[in-house]
Amino acid sequence: MQLYLKLLVLIFVSTHCFAATTVKYFKCTTDRGIVFSQFPCSANATQHTITTSDPKASAPSEQHYKTLNNLERNQIAKRTKRALRAKHHEKAVLNRKRDTAVREQQDKLTKLMNEDRRKKVVRLVKKEIKAINKAHAKAIKNLEKEISKLEKQLKEYE
Repeated sequence: MQLYLKLLVLIFVSTHCFAATTVKYFKCTTDRGIVFSQFPCSANATQHTITTSDPKASAPSEQHYKTLNNLERNQIAKRTKRALRAKHHEKAVLNRKRDTAVREQQDKLTKLMNEDRRKKVVRLVKKEIKAINKAHAKAIKNLEKEISKLEKQLKEYE
């Protein structure tokens, strides 16, 4: 009986010493990204808890929302940099495709042919090159818009 009582007291004391400390924070999704806060910041806020169970470590006096906000901001900046690099790569690929298509059209002019046929081919080649350049300009314009949007977003988060 005494052994049982001693074990019970020992368990109670040990669990009391190693009690977990919990800190609660809210995670809100906004149009500018994810915000971590000590208080609910929007209608779709979700509550999360951080638990520390190390007996020697105590929960810090300040909330973790500042650290979490910085981490989220860094992740968004990295993601935006990757997307920006991908868009620049896509632009380079489009330029290469256009150059290849123009070169193929110009190669048609190097073949031997009579004068009438040559005039028709020159007209067709000019028309094709104009169409290729027009499509390329449209695609590049859209890419430039996306790149400028990503650069603005990157400036916001850095």
